[in-house]
Amino acid sequence: MQRLTSFLENRWVDGQAPHTPLHDATTGYAVAETSTRGLDLGAALAHARTVGGRSLRALTFAERGAMLGELARCLHTHRDALLDLSRQNYGATRSDGKFDVDGAAGTLAFYARLGADLGDRRFLLDGEAEGVGRSARFVGQHLLTPRRGVALHINAFNFPAWGMAEKLAVSLLAGVPALVKPATATALVTWRIVQLWQEEDLLPEGAVSLLCGSAGDLLDHLQPQDVIAFTGSSTTGRTLRGHPRVVELGIPVNVEADSLNAFVLGPDAEPGEPTFEMFARELVHELTQKAGQKCTAVRRVLVPVHLLDDVREAVADHLSRQGLGDPASKDVRIGPVATADQHAAVTKGVAELEAFMDTFVAWEGDLPDHGWFVRPQLFLTDQGVHAAFVHDEEVFGPVATVLSYSGDPAEAVAIVARGGGGLVCSVYSDDAAWATEVVGELAPWHGRIQWGSAKVADQGMGPGTVLPGFVHGGPGKAGGGEELGGLRGMRFYQQRTAVQGDRVLLERAFGTA
Repeated sequence: MQRLTSFLENRWVDGQAPHTPLHDATTGYAVAETSTRGLDLGAALAHARTVGGRSLRALTFAERGAMLGELARCLHTHRDALLDLSRQNYGATRSDGKFDVDGAAGTLAFYARLGADLGDRRFLLDGEAEGVGRSARFVGQHLLTPRRGVALHINAFNFPAWGMAEKLAVSLLAGVPALVKPATATALVTWRIVQLWQEEDLLPEGAVSLLCGSAGDLLDHLQPQDVIAFTGSSTTGRTLRGHPRVVELGIPVNVEADSLNAFVLGPDAEPGEPTFEMFARELVHELTQKAGQKCTAVRRVLVPVHLLDDVREAVADHLSRQGLGDPASKDVRIGPVATADQHAAVTKGVAELEAFMDTFVAWEGDLPDHGWFVRPQLFLTDQGVHAAFVHDEEVFGPVATVLSYSGDPAEAVAIVARGGGGLVCSVYSDDAAWATEVVGELAPWHGRIQWGSAKVADQGMGPGTVLPGFVHGGPGKAGGGEELGGLRGMRFYQQRTAVQGDRVLLERAFGTA
């Protein structure tokens, strides 16, 4: 059995027994094991802060960008092997594995190009110098410099490659080292990626550390210049924010948590027309990709009452073409959920939905008699804002609920907003006045909105694709955090300081914006 070690203080170290097993989601068999018991996590963080921090800050943005480009190149070189590990560990189909690994490589490559554009600098200016008082010589300039700590990256189980890369690309370009803590159950892919990077000597010493297994007393060793970037449940996010060390030192915490993302079909949609077909196609894609285990997956689907039958027919048609089963099979598009605990949680959530609503449409066929498979399905309710469970709880699998509504934009906004904030919402309409009202009113509740219409029906990448040039995160229930967004993402790892002094001296020292 494969033993996953941790990479701390520039060496691979194994924890003490007993070790925690990792399982194949398709068969349920153990494929690896790991432990962090007995590891000196305080020393690991200290090494990352000192050695890793100095190494990264010595590099220019262009040099950091070139480093990120090499990390992306390495992922591409070993892509097929990583896809095999994705299938073996968490049951990813080849398509789902590519979504994760290629997403990771693409994000690293994006920030590599951004680093090249920033050039031979090591810090950034925020805005232009502004006068202080009456003197034209005495000015203030906002300066952005990398924090002198370590970024603790705590990642979710569903994207072991992309989830790591979207945080690492930003913090490394900003000049801040990271300790990566992947979800234990799916750490095999993350572990292999870091191993490949170290084998090719692509990173300065201390720039990236890896902890495979329990976090132990990691948070107790944080220092004032450290930051935490977390993706996972809102419950764990609240625990992190409330940790005594975090509260005492005022450590910044970025949380990307649960999100009851919505699709809203406009009343003007016509079956067979591009906008309606875009809605149906993307609905099934977001329902089934990675077996619905995406933070951006759709959970609530608003459909005008007069279009319910047409939507049911279109979704059933698309679902019938999705093969479910062993992810090693080429004709399979839907694999299992990633872990036994995840299967139990989704099964429990489905039972809750079945208790008070009917099935709208479901994938038809027999589920495998082994592994952690879940039937993709949509439920139906006419309770709108009063469907409490639908708006309060996320069933993290290939499951969503159709909420019928009148087509009134105010009603649509009220139903979606009842979810308390989300990562992404998708609106499908060619009625500019109707959609403008809906998009404008829903914007404060979301980090991103996709507006699907006839002119872009064949161009969209789907709302579930997180693009590095646009922010990823959302208010309220979605955690209140924000990642990526090009240069915007770097702000979390930088300190903004207003430096006041003589204009000529400041320009000589720091240049101009």
